[in-house]
Amino acid sequence: MTKIALITGATAGIGEACAHVFAREGYNLILTGRRNDRLEKLAAHLNDKYNVEVATSSFDVRNRQQVIDNLEGLPAKWKKVNVLVNNAGLSQGLDPIQNGNIDDWETMIDTNIKGLLYVSRVVSNWMIDNGYGHIINLGSIAGKEVYLNGNVYCATKHAVDALNKGMRIDLLSHGIRVTAVHPGAVETEFSEVRFKGDKERAKKVYDGFEPLIAQDIAETIWFVASRPAHVNINDLVIMPTAQATAGNIFRS
Repeated sequence: MTKIALITGATAGIGEACAHVFAREGYNLILTGRRNDRLEKLAAHLNDKYNVEVATSSFDVRNRQQVIDNLEGLPAKWKKVNVLVNNAGLSQGLDPIQNGNIDDWETMIDTNIKGLLYVSRVVSNWMIDNGYGHIINLGSIAGKEVYLNGNVYCATKHAVDALNKGMRIDLLSHGIRVTAVHPGAVETEFSEVRFKGDKERAKKVYDGFEPLIAQDIAETIWFVASRPAHVNINDLVIMPTAQATAGNIFRS
């Protein structure tokens, strides 16, 4: 029987890379994101390249009603989700707490915490009804430590770490696996989004060392998802070789 993976934030970066990897492995896909044009283009490409079925649903995970309406509005066959990849997330700004932009705080909290909760609330109940499932939450090294001016972003990723542990306990009796994958520096649109489109500033984040790329994380997520049913990887931290901690990077 063909399996189904639901991937949030699939229009770029790690989410898009995950879509390619799961399609390559024969999964049908539900892809969500805010940019419908990108979703449709990606869906057509994956269908053509891997001959898999792809459903797209364009909404903002920050909007609870949009999440509920779009996911619950899917046909019944699409609710047999085997793997949920809670990838949608972002960082905004890099300011000390006393100068922080409150709108940035709200965006990070609403996306990284509340958005993950809204999606998980719906899909976990599908998994309970189905009797199987695996939820994979995208954390960050920022959820394991705190770095200068990372305050609210780090707080949201610490929340993901805690929610992952809570989900693992709450869903244990239902046989649903729960995993968090916490990357260090990954060169995607992440820094560009953090710096509001400043490409030059974003590029400097990765100067002098080789960061991870989206494909590295997608392959790691696939490894986690492809373990036998009796195996659950609770928590996984993955870093570039040149990075030991959030703030400790060897630059040549």
